[in-house]
Amino acid sequence: MDTLTAEDVAELDGLDDWRVLIRSLHATYRTGSLAEGIEFATRVGAAADAADHHPDLDLRYFRTSLVLTTHSADGITEKDVDLARAISAIAAELGLAPEPALVSVQEIAIDALDIPAVLPFWRAVLGYDDDMPPDWEGQPDALGDPVNGNPAVWFQQMDAPRPQRNRIHIDVWVPLDAAEARVQATLDAGGRLVSAHQAPSFWVLADPEGNEACVCTAFGRPRD
Repeated sequence: MDTLTAEDVAELDGLDDWRVLIRSLHATYRTGSLAEGIEFATRVGAAADAADHHPDLDLRYFRTSLVLTTHSADGITEKDVDLARAISAIAAELGLAPEPALVSVQEIAIDALDIPAVLPFWRAVLGYDDDMPPDWEGQPDALGDPVNGNPAVWFQQMDAPRPQRNRIHIDVWVPLDAAEARVQATLDAGGRLVSAHQAPSFWVLADPEGNEACVCTAFGRPRD
């Protein structure tokens, strides 16, 4: 099954509520009560069962958030697009307001000289599982929370020691249309722009002591 890039998705109709982060479609809707959220979730569940394709759903008192991806393809496919449109239609019928600027995903990146040596430590201390594509045949280089949806951890290969620079940084994935505002807000809060060379794929920022974070989008990345 062919996967869709962020650029592919941006050209499709009927996805105004949704944003691409990493390799998934994300949406969040404001609900007036928990009962409204439960009604929404129930109708989404019925649509998902009918499509034999299911989102991750986070139901809160005043907001319901959804993530769609095709795990067997390790990315976004037409199955996700079709269900996203159906979910948007349900939300519109219920009068729920989409809040696409609020979707985000956080990752923790650890720079390492010897990934096979350090990854088992983080797997054990976090209680995480290896988080690799279905057909991955190499050494694992990412970990995911199997239960609670806490931030993923991935390991970036270093070529040489960098004692003068931090070796852990946070990746904050945001929608493309929210990225520049997020970068500017970070600069206004005392941050420093380290590099925009890879924008809009990512901007590297640092706090006053040099600790780094990357504001990332799904755009400007090579097609797998």
